[in-house]
Amino acid sequence: MFPVALSIAGSDSGGGAGIQADLKTFHAFGVFGTTAVTALTAQNTRGVSAVHATPLDIVRAQIRAVAEDLPPAACKTGMLATAELVVTVAEAIEAERLPNYVLDPVMVATSGARLLAADAVAAILERLLPLSTLVTPNLDETAILLGTAVEDEDGMRRAAEALVEMGARAALVKGGHLEGDTVVDVFFDGREHRSWRRPKIETHHTHGTGCTLSAAITAGLAHGRPLLQAVEDALDYVHRAILDAPGLGSGYGPLNHFVPVERVLAGG
Repeated sequence: MFPVALSIAGSDSGGGAGIQADLKTFHAFGVFGTTAVTALTAQNTRGVSAVHATPLDIVRAQIRAVAEDLPPAACKTGMLATAELVVTVAEAIEAERLPNYVLDPVMVATSGARLLAADAVAAILERLLPLSTLVTPNLDETAILLGTAVEDEDGMRRAAEALVEMGARAALVKGGHLEGDTVVDVFFDGREHRSWRRPKIETHHTHGTGCTLSAAITAGLAHGRPLLQAVEDALDYVHRAILDAPGLGSGYGPLNHFVPVERVLAGG
């Protein structure tokens, strides 16, 4: 029987990020994906040209409909756009008692388009962070959440600690934007730090990387894997998906969500 996962996120008409990336990732990991669409976007690899937020009552109804009939073993959030939507989603996660919640604080698209209102940041910190099993900000998002720039691995460690102190059960600070030839990702769960290093891939095919990573972690949690193992498997999957990117589009192209996930599917 397939485990179920829920993505609460925006729709990417270009198919590389948002719920489209999440569903492809869930499928790759052998998880049945469900969705609550928070916004419609008109976008492609070159940028976002329009955004239409879903009415709050419709977002709430989607989450309720999934939870009462297809209860997810894990869930994630992506693009939430407004403070009101953040509060609505937080109330739904609490009311439906959704487990294994991964918070991907989507704020800016790969193309640079702003995807979160400035007043929504406080709502994320106050309402969603304390509900999260894991928060997965990149360096830009970390700086916005904490109000200070993060420029090296030591700063990433301090940032992960701060996010846990603010209520997250664990934090994964992603270092893809660091200078240098190595990508460093830093994890902290209140007890131990863990870092992963991989060679930086020089490519424009990074659209949807954060969505894909958080979805892969969510899928691992839906399978009942320990959090650290889910994170490690997800980082490996995303690295290979970037390496094998299909080369689509004239801007920031999508990953290859169809790279194999043998270890997870085999239960290894």
